[in-house]
Amino acid sequence: MGRFFVNLPLRYVAKERWYLNFFIEKGLNPEFGLDAIALDELDESWHTEIANVLYQNEIPCAVHLPFHDLQPGSIDNLILEATRTRLKKSIKIAAIYQPRYLVAHDYFIPLYSDLFSKWLNRAVTTWSQIMEELSPYNIPLYLENVREKDPRPISDLLYELSTYRIRFCFDMGHWFSYGSGSQYQNLSFWLQTLAPFLKHLHLHDNDGIADQHLGLGQGNIPWSELFLDLELLNLKPTFTLEQHTKEDLDLSCNFIKKHLEWFSGLGIRKQDIQYKVQY
Repeated sequence: MGRFFVNLPLRYVAKERWYLNFFIEKGLNPEFGLDAIALDELDESWHTEIANVLYQNEIPCAVHLPFHDLQPGSIDNLILEATRTRLKKSIKIAAIYQPRYLVAHDYFIPLYSDLFSKWLNRAVTTWSQIMEELSPYNIPLYLENVREKDPRPISDLLYELSTYRIRFCFDMGHWFSYGSGSQYQNLSFWLQTLAPFLKHLHLHDNDGIADQHLGLGQGNIPWSELFLDLELLNLKPTFTLEQHTKEDLDLSCNFIKKHLEWFSGLGIRKQDIQYKVQY
């Protein structure tokens, strides 16, 4: 399926093996969601088995690290310690899959605006420690926006981490809903601010209020503006489709086919999307 990935929680695979079979049948590259359940309830041998199945079918993957309840720059020492412990544990399991990249949430929130320096120092320490854990594997890490309404805290964090293989994953759905992009109409500002770091996109649609993870073109996100700005900035990131149903995945693939002139700039060819989801 070319340069793009499709999200797939590992706990779904553990519960219903047909998810993995579906991805293999359709030639979809999974971006596996590695959450606390997948870490605590699935042993290392299970992950090794799934990784071997992908390898045998020549399907590359990526891994999204845990994010629920975690705060990598927390000013609360106990929460910070738990976050670092969870993330470090996830690295060992994620590496089993030999992923093309990892994704994690940086998670700056307005609560920290008056404590920005403290948040920044702690977040830098957290991600520096994670990159030390990653050093034997040579896997890049992409930090993703979640609820930030301003790209500059993320930019500051990435500049502080510039000696590591840490770059930016721009989640369009998060920007438009959680980040009030639908209200501020500041997509160009985000892209210009984070252009030096932008390597990956998470693509899904919504109404600008809720993070609905709809098929592309089913909400109000200004896709034409995104692709115009990417072209003007000469950015060619990879991307993940983050739909939550097969129906929305099908809608997204049809959207790509309809707007192949946009996606061709990201290295997508017609043959990369020549499949139909069967219901």
